[in-house]
Amino acid sequence: MSASLWMVGTILFLLAGFAPNGRAAPSATDPGQVPPLFAPSTRCVACHNGLTAPSGRDVSIGYSWEASMMANSSRDPYWQAAVRRETLDHPEARAHIQDECAACHMPMARYQAHVEGREGPVFSLAPALAKQTPMAVWAADGVSCTLCHQIQAENLGTPESFTAGFMINTEKAPGTRSAFGPFEVDAGRTRVMRSAGRFAPTEGLHLQQSALCASCHTLYTQTLGPDGDVIGRLPEQVPYLEWRHSDYAREDAQAQSCQSCHMPLINDPMPITSVLGISRDAFSRHAFRGGNFFMLNMLRLYATPLAVQALPQNLSRAVRETEANLTTDAATLTIDPRRRSGEQLSIDVRVGNLTGHKLPTAYPSRRVWIQLTVHDGRDRRIFESGALNPDGSIAGNDNDRDPSLYEPHYARIDQEAKVQIYEAIMVTPWDRVTTGLLSAIRFIKDNRMLPSGFHKDSVDADVAVRGRAGKDDDFQGGGDRVQYTIPARDADGPFHITARLWYQPIAYRWAHNLGRHPSPETDRFVTYYTAMANDSARLLTQDSVSIE
Repeated sequence: MSASLWMVGTILFLLAGFAPNGRAAPSATDPGQVPPLFAPSTRCVACHNGLTAPSGRDVSIGYSWEASMMANSSRDPYWQAAVRRETLDHPEARAHIQDECAACHMPMARYQAHVEGREGPVFSLAPALAKQTPMAVWAADGVSCTLCHQIQAENLGTPESFTAGFMINTEKAPGTRSAFGPFEVDAGRTRVMRSAGRFAPTEGLHLQQSALCASCHTLYTQTLGPDGDVIGRLPEQVPYLEWRHSDYAREDAQAQSCQSCHMPLINDPMPITSVLGISRDAFSRHAFRGGNFFMLNMLRLYATPLAVQALPQNLSRAVRETEANLTTDAATLTIDPRRRSGEQLSIDVRVGNLTGHKLPTAYPSRRVWIQLTVHDGRDRRIFESGALNPDGSIAGNDNDRDPSLYEPHYARIDQEAKVQIYEAIMVTPWDRVTTGLLSAIRFIKDNRMLPSGFHKDSVDADVAVRGRAGKDDDFQGGGDRVQYTIPARDADGPFHITARLWYQPIAYRWAHNLGRHPSPETDRFVTYYTAMANDSARLLTQDSVSIE
């Protein structure tokens, strides 16, 4: 079939209400007489696939998005397990917990439910289980086209917009609703999109601003007491606020938005639709590259039980792009060795944060740590701190060994049992270490590496450094310096020193604590995690030196 016939056929399919695969595109029927606010992604990707950059690379919006964590936010088995754990910990609030957790992971179904006067469920709409109702389709689409592109500019970047406080116009009728984007669209193409996709393309430059992302990536959770009452609030993840305190947000330093890193631009002009498209400058790829290679691999390996729609090759490409992003744009590490002094080696390890937020940032299950290994002149290992075990735990880490403990921040390390781990550790109102978000009231440790320009002594409490790192003069915006003092009494040089910086999206304790809450969702995730544990971390960067 020629390209022109394919375009005509696609438009006819869409006008008839069909997706390109021949299945009827869902259309909402609302028992509450509220018009449907959203449309399934099939209506959009039919025209926004088949895109090739001037370099020859496939940059189709649909295929890129479909293999991202955005598209799979509701399929994420870790999220489902975490929600189930919270409902088991706080059964009195289980309906409200599902509603709050759906706000960013099933945002279209939840927003529609709120407009209809109901709370949004999670488990009854889980993609692998739900019937193909319009609400289930919207839930399965995760963070989809007609969610992000309908968010209005009003209130963005304000506290009212945080924790899914974005605003969508609920007054306009289907067919007249705006889909915002960074380009002006002529009248003819506006009519085509309105007929095919039921939305009118409208120029809205706020789609390229960090404040848009802040709606869900600035998230506060409520601390619940024994009876389900709210007794506190936790800044669960606030990468947008971290960014605002960094050099990346400074206009006089050529500010870089979330989108500039996570939706990289194609600078050569190219069409953004394969149907009646015209060349556009600075098209943002919808790859949403981040750091969660582990979950993307899990979605690929367990695609059938998780009802994943993305093609395996597209998920594999997403994993490769994620890993490339981690190894090139996340961090630096250098060893600054000193000569042997008596029976000790003195070594400084400097780590740098290349990102515009803390490293790691967002959900507190993530951690970065230093592994330092020293061999003597006979290739005997005389020191090792921070080795990664096959089960995903870190040798010497108190928290992996005992869930009631945690590894503090170190300015100086002189024992193998001490490990420098950059992480956030939460505690309950009774100062017990926890991985339960709704049981946590504060961070007792937050030494995640700070972005350049971040002044730890003058920032807001919600992004503050917590624990020993606050008093470590070497822990500043842009990175950290750790001093290692290594016993070398019976060893001869030259000494070979290797430092590695590792990253793990889901730490050992965050996974295995779910096993204490038996349910189909938690049992499934712990099984998956255990099977994949030896591939749960990635090396960000490393350095090696030799000294006499």
